[in-house]
Amino acid sequence: MAKILIVEDEKAINDLVKFNLELVGHDCYQVFDGETGLEEALKSKYDLIILDVMLPKYSGFEIMESIEDTPVIFVTAKSASEDKIKGLRLGADDYITKPFDILELVERVKAVLRRTKADAKTFAFDDIRIEFDNRRVFKSGVEVELKPKEFDLLEALINNRNLALSREKLLKLVWDFDYEGDSRTVDVHIQRIRQKLGISDRIQTVYKTGYRFEI
Repeated sequence: MAKILIVEDEKAINDLVKFNLELVGHDCYQVFDGETGLEEALKSKYDLIILDVMLPKYSGFEIMESIEDTPVIFVTAKSASEDKIKGLRLGADDYITKPFDILELVERVKAVLRRTKADAKTFAFDDIRIEFDNRRVFKSGVEVELKPKEFDLLEALINNRNLALSREKLLKLVWDFDYEGDSRTVDVHIQRIRQKLGISDRIQTVYKTGYRFEI
């Protein structure tokens, strides 16, 4: 997975972001002020930087002006349109305002890494190998046919592995935000994936919530 630098002076938020990104397999490094953040961004190679704007010593905008080639997601309380426009014009790949949904941040991180080709194009566990770009799944070297929504659901679970996802969240991730179908649709697709791949032990049912892909 990716090597990510988190530059955020609020320790609780910094820790929350680190905890959830590491849950899904990323390697995270924390700093808590702009000066250290700039030094770390320039001396080490990162796949992505999560960057606050309002920081001690140097602002996120000032840091951004000195960064080359490293993708950046601003996560900040500065929600004015002019601030967002400034951040994007400086070259940021995304701009998220506080308070934010941590699962949304995880998804946006995934999207940026996919665009910048820094994230893995394949994923393997047990005897299963998944090729995300080709949308192909193999079990013990033999291809298993998944329907489009089955593949999308499996990918969403893997991208958010070790996190409990509600049925409603999975409906939004896989069937888009406007889908109004019965949440039992998720249960049916989960059952099909478990049967086709033999991974009932990996896709855990979370009581009164939804599902979690454990690895």
